[in-house]
Amino acid sequence: MKPYYKTSSCALYQCDNLDLMKSLPDNYIDLIYCDILYGTGRSFKDYKDLKADKEIIANHYIPRIIEMRRLLKDTGSIYLQMDTRINHWLRIICDDIFGYNNFKNELSWCYRSAGFKKDSYSPKHDVILFYTKSNTHTFNLNDVRETTITSSMQKTWGKQIEKYGGYYAKAGNGKEYFRSAYSPPLDWFELGILPPHDKERLNYDTQKPKHVLEKVIKASSNKNDIIADFYMGSGTTGEVTLDLDRRFIGCDIGDRACKISQERLEKLHNDRSLL
Repeated sequence: MKPYYKTSSCALYQCDNLDLMKSLPDNYIDLIYCDILYGTGRSFKDYKDLKADKEIIANHYIPRIIEMRRLLKDTGSIYLQMDTRINHWLRIICDDIFGYNNFKNELSWCYRSAGFKKDSYSPKHDVILFYTKSNTHTFNLNDVRETTITSSMQKTWGKQIEKYGGYYAKAGNGKEYFRSAYSPPLDWFELGILPPHDKERLNYDTQKPKHVLEKVIKASSNKNDIIADFYMGSGTTGEVTLDLDRRFIGCDIGDRACKISQERLEKLHNDRSLL
């Protein structure tokens, strides 16, 4: 299949992602991250979302997730991001395809945004399902340890934290915890959504912050690994992948998604060529 855009470190495709996946070889990809369709049923400026209908969701995702598993190396991992409209259906689909024992985490990205509910708790988090193909998967613990820690942990483990290379968080000396043996990564994190005038903004609907991708890619891949995003959108995964010295395969069916992604990666490639 001919790429929309290609360099030595990335390839972008404009097509149905199922067609692309079927054309790629077995055991080829180290990490898959997809900010998938959420089942809102809405027509966004840049794409049309699926309806939150069990049959529609199953028909769309089952063949694609079967292909994703085939493409992963035995050491590979997959992260699928969504919200609570369809995460229960996707969890069952992934359990069936990857195996219940290969479920690792349900991560929660918590954020603040405008609007709230008056008759229930306001939904202000996304779910990221994390599965692996086997128990020999890549996980770089030290690259994703928490950089801050609670005052109670500081009080209990302060001496050990300093001994093993960590520092006091926001203490009088201004030091912070960093890669401490007592600061394991949590299965939830707080990070604001991109505000309208943020420098990362590309005027693409539902664009995600780069920091979300940095956590995933640092944790579950190594330099020169192949990272794939089959719901590429504005190309955030690709930019972070190249920033972290990995290789990228991206796919989106939308014209604007591919154009924006190409522009992002071309700029990054051109900036690098000046070094």
